[in-house]
Amino acid sequence: MNKKIKTAFVCEQCGADYPRWGGQCTSCGEWNTLKEVRLGAAGGSQAKRSAGYAGSLSEVKWLSDVNLAEAERIVTGLSEFDRVLGGGIVAGSVVLIGGAPGAGKSTLLLQAIAAIAERNIGVLYVSGEESLQQIAERAHRLKLPSNHIRMLAETSVQRITEVLADLKPPPRVLVIDSIQVMHTEDTESAPGSVSQVRESASYLTQYAKKHQISIFMVGHVTKDQSLAGPMTLSHIVDTQVMLGSTDDARYRVLRADKNRFGSVGELGFFAMGSLGLKEVKNPSAMFLNRAETPSSGSVVTVLWEGTRPLLVEIQALVTDCQYGNPRRLAVGLDQNRLAMLLAVLSRHGGIMTSQDEIYANVVGGIKVTETGSDLAIVIGVVSSLKNKIVPHDALFFGEIGLSGEIRPVANGQARLTDAAKHGFKKAVIPKANAPKSPLPGLQVYPVATLTQALDVFSEW
Repeated sequence: MNKKIKTAFVCEQCGADYPRWGGQCTSCGEWNTLKEVRLGAAGGSQAKRSAGYAGSLSEVKWLSDVNLAEAERIVTGLSEFDRVLGGGIVAGSVVLIGGAPGAGKSTLLLQAIAAIAERNIGVLYVSGEESLQQIAERAHRLKLPSNHIRMLAETSVQRITEVLADLKPPPRVLVIDSIQVMHTEDTESAPGSVSQVRESASYLTQYAKKHQISIFMVGHVTKDQSLAGPMTLSHIVDTQVMLGSTDDARYRVLRADKNRFGSVGELGFFAMGSLGLKEVKNPSAMFLNRAETPSSGSVVTVLWEGTRPLLVEIQALVTDCQYGNPRRLAVGLDQNRLAMLLAVLSRHGGIMTSQDEIYANVVGGIKVTETGSDLAIVIGVVSSLKNKIVPHDALFFGEIGLSGEIRPVANGQARLTDAAKHGFKKAVIPKANAPKSPLPGLQVYPVATLTQALDVFSEW
């Protein structure tokens, strides 16, 4: 007599679980995101024996007795990729890489493992979507050395681990392309379902931790550019990175959304060419490709992304309202923060924009998430409103508080140093970020309030 199979319903967006199906997830508010999953299958004894966990017992240790040896890392040879990963691939780590179709996920991983294999480090590329001939043609087109890359066309995670156990020498890096087509024999549902994606990822993660093999999993994205599958997939892996393109599709941006072995929010920049993805060593120059003729509303700020500064151009346009309901539109910026900054500008700067339409844009398609760009946004709006050009060699950064004060930002000295390297001559910054010693060729204007910043700009 068969036992009744236990099921639950999990939200694909937030990972909340429910005993029965509902139209709306009460946790995140999304509709039609609850998917049925089978409980207790891949995590059972059979799955653990297959993954190499049979007979293993946990041992209680004192925290002081835990080995603090630094985790071993494998350098891919792509410095931008290594930067996002935190310095390289950690042995036994699991990395989930997502992106829209055609973003270059498979190309990036193929280039990385080709460079790794050239140093006699064992790799295995498992393809569940493309044929081995398609991958070989891509490697030939990219002119990658392929003599040391082992390939496998398989979708069963049990079969993959059996092949790994038989390979001599055993590989240290494994690529799964993609996790959405993998399945485990212990789960009775179709490949790509919430149950299969979650249990397959959990199974491979257990194997990676037990055998100290690094695994890259390629993940699909939904129409809103978020990773497909249950939210628990993000909790299973060690690192989650997203590969996207800029608005003009010339460049690719790799961002770490989660990283247990490095900083979150780190960015890597690549240019897509005929020979695959090429690293962009100086991304600030990429985003500062400005017109020769200066125009009002254009201002440069310096962001801090991960572990390095990044110079970007912010454009603002202020125009008369035509229909009696002024629009505020922000591209690459938080629209709510733009509205807040306009209110501060009105209250503490004495500049009214309530009857004007305002548009703000970050050039290059990058998304600005930090508050250090506040001062640059406000100056851009004032520049466009008064039709006053911001000098090409000037930049602004600083957070603006609701009382009109200019608050300091992190790594101010490093931002100024990078600005000076790119030829900037003037910098309006928070007073608390003023350098202790002057920087050669850079005139710094420390300000404490929004009024002081506007006064400096009006004098230029």
